[in-house]
Order: sequence, then structure tokens, then C-alpha cells
Amino acid sequence: MRVVRVVRFGGPQVLVPGEAPDPVAGEGQVVVDVAVAGITFVETQIRRGIDKWHSMPSLPYVPGGLVAGRVRSAGTQVDPAWLGRRVLAGTGETGGFAERAVAAVEDLFPVPDGLGLPEAVALHSDGSTAQGLAEKAAIRAGEWVLVEAAAGGVGSLLVQLAVAAGARVIGAARGAHKLEVIRELGAEAAVDYTEPAWTRRVLEATGGAGPDVVFDGVGGPIGRAAFEVTARGGRFSVHGASSGEVTLIDPAEARSKGVDVIGIEQLFDFRPNLVRWAEQMMSHAAAGLVRPIIGQTFPLERAADAHAAIENRTAIGKTLLLI
Repeated sequence: MRVVRVVRFGGPQVLVPGEAPDPVAGEGQVVVDVAVAGITFVETQIRRGIDKWHSMPSLPYVPGGLVAGRVRSAGTQVDPAWLGRRVLAGTGETGGFAERAVAAVEDLFPVPDGLGLPEAVALHSDGSTAQGLAEKAAIRAGEWVLVEAAAGGVGSLLVQLAVAAGARVIGAARGAHKLEVIRELGAEAAVDYTEPAWTRRVLEATGGAGPDVVFDGVGGPIGRAAFEVTARGGRFSVHGASSGEVTLIDPAEARSKGVDVIGIEQLFDFRPNLVRWAEQMMSHAAAGLVRPIIGQTFPLERAADAHAAIENRTAIGKTLLLI
């Protein structure tokens, strides 16, 4: 079967197409014919060998932790009813960039009828994260919510969840096209955080009070600047560091500003709730409250181009491999 391997740690060019033997399902496992493979920003950092939150895979490895397709075969101790079903399958942290992937039966999620496999991948991974972040931050109607990287996979869903909750949303991103996408999702304001005075525009939009809730997926100077304008009594939720640096706020400083900081460690507690949150997001999608933005897709052989699009900030919404 066709696969793409990371042959050494480095830039997107280390993703190399190749061949591998077809996998065989062991006890409690299935083999999935992969139609769609998801990609996350974290996976690009693991590939570079610079991620601080995950152990580095042994080289060479096949990246990809979430796929969608049909169950091809099943090992022992697996209900035969899974055969032929459309599923999302968690492969762990590796194995997804391939024509076929192995997954444990407990890591299967049936895809509802009427929902496309690409949309299911976007809603399950980024959607469950967005739902969890929104739940932890407890968005209330009428509040101002600032979403960083608001045209990305998680950010675009956070914008829609906040709008659905009755909040007034400011989306921050890079470039005119992304700002247009943010407004189409229902944000009242969209600001380019590459502009020096971007936080002043946030304050102007909120009447000088600042946002009640900030979702910080960028970190670095942008995350720090967003914290500075967070409203007194607000919540500052950290979930990413696409800048390469997590926003760290001294607890004493947060108390002095009256801001509740929900640190990136919140993500460590998400796993037990991911299935519930994914089901909620798919229900939201069925009700028309949210829609995943799939901005670009690539064939398996162009996995390097897909990773590059995510890293160089040209990607809109979710980036997927179609196999």
C-alpha cells in the first residue's frame, strides 16, 4: 500500500512517499480503508522535532493520528457488525498517512448518515477541541469574545460556537482573505494581528472594556497582547502556540487584572470528554449551527505541501489529505 513517511526530523520535505505492507488487524483491532486523513498543527511540530508536549516518534514513522473510511477487516474480539461501516478512527499519534490504517475498536466513531467523511474528520478533531474550550470558558450571551487564529480549524469553529451562544465575536487572523472568512462566520469585527495597532481596534470594538473571553491559540507576543486587553473579570483561555511559544501569565498578574487564566494544561483533561464533545459538534452541524471550514485538500503524495500550507499560515480552516 502507499504511505508517506517522515524519514528524519525537519521541514515538510522530510515527508517522503513510499510503499509498505498491508496492515493486519490484531485482537481488538480493525483495518480501515482510509479515504481521509486529518492533519493538526501539532503534528507539523512533531515532524520538526520541536514539540514540547509529546514524545518524539522513532524514525522513520508514518504520521497521522485520525483517519476516516470504511472498516475493511477485523481481528478477534471485534463485533463483525463493524465491517463495512463508515468510521472515524484514532490511530494514536502515527499511522494515518496511508491507504490502510489499524485502529483499536474502542477508538472507532461511527460517522452519521448524511455527513461527509471530510466534514466528519474536521468536526471530530478540531470540533471536539473547540466544544471543550467553549464549555470550559462558559461563554454567555452578550459577552464579547476574541478568537485568535479565527480562520483556522479550531478558531473558525470557536467563532461559530460563540455566535450560537449569543456572544459578540471579534476574530483575529492574518490577511484580508481570512478576515473576510471570519466575518462570513458571523463575527462582528475582524482584525489583522500583524498590524501594530490591532489590540486598539479590539478595544474600540468593545467600547474600551476589552473582550470578556479570549481564546488564545497563537501565544507569543500576540497572546500576550490579547491578555493585556482582556476585560477585568474576564477569562483568558490558552489552547495553542502556533507562534512557537505558549502564553504564560503570572498568577499574581492575573489576579491584579481580575482575569481568570485557563492555561494550556486544560487540554490534558480533554480526552475523557472527546467523544461526547464530538457528538455535540455533529449535532450542532446537523442543526445548522456550525459548519467546518475545509479550506484545502491534498492527495496523499502531496502531504509535504499540506504540512507546508499549515506552517506558512496560508491555510484556511481545516487541511486534509484525500486518499
